[in-house]
Amino acid sequence: MIDRHNPPTDLSQLITQHFGKLTDADTRLLKVLTSDPIRGAFENSTEVASRAGVHPASAMRLARRLGFKGYPEFRTFMQTSLMEGQDEFADPTARIAARLARAGEGGLLSSLIDSEVSALEHLRDTVTDAQIRVFSEVLYNARRIFTVGTSHGTALAKLIALRLRRSGYEAIDLGSVEQQQVEWVYTMGPRDVLFLSCFRGTTTQLKHLTDLAGERDAACLILCDVEDTRIKGVKNSQICVSRGGAGESQSLVVPMTIANTIILDLASIDAGKTMRSLNTFKRVREDLNRVIK
Repeated sequence: MIDRHNPPTDLSQLITQHFGKLTDADTRLLKVLTSDPIRGAFENSTEVASRAGVHPASAMRLARRLGFKGYPEFRTFMQTSLMEGQDEFADPTARIAARLARAGEGGLLSSLIDSEVSALEHLRDTVTDAQIRVFSEVLYNARRIFTVGTSHGTALAKLIALRLRRSGYEAIDLGSVEQQQVEWVYTMGPRDVLFLSCFRGTTTQLKHLTDLAGERDAACLILCDVEDTRIKGVKNSQICVSRGGAGESQSLVVPMTIANTIILDLASIDAGKTMRSLNTFKRVREDLNRVIK
């Protein structure tokens, strides 16, 4: 039986607790499970037994010997351990496996929707209008805005730069200029802003960019899901919010919502600059489309 006062959290602890009771068939099954725990957490008893070269009944007996009512309960334990024990930031395979485990039989789409709703509700409770206003005021007073991101944040950085340009602000997506990135950041000054979208941690390159911005007295705006004390500075402002818990979808809607709110708030304080620029952009685009046709 499982020790209810000191329950194991993973398969290795279970093996240690019951080592003296294990048979040869148990050992072969456990070797298969521990060699690829992600695969093992999703296979049924017949599939695991086939890979181990033992009778399917052996898998059921192993589960009971380890303290479970049957193999389904044992597999649930392995899936839960996967969700709670894997480093999702470091292992993309674990991320996908944990989300599949959490979805269970309820359906992937339903699970993802629930995860997004939960992340957005958490956003409502953790980010304030005052934090948004800090970002929009820094952007309003900026001479130039440089955007850059990590992971899926690269796409968000590109979109933020595009939205800001259409709103009448000089914004450069550093991810798009590639080889010219150094030339752009080298010219940063006191009225410039570096806007980072950092998902799953900060890279060494972004740390260097924030250091350079600090040296040149430029401000840094940091939108992230993992707080990093290395990129804190006197002129740095940070909004850090979870995009989802362990085993949940890591929401892209959450940072997009924050970015959209910042740009909308910027339009509310810039004395009509955004509105005039959008009208001009619309007219120029329509004129260009007529020429092309």
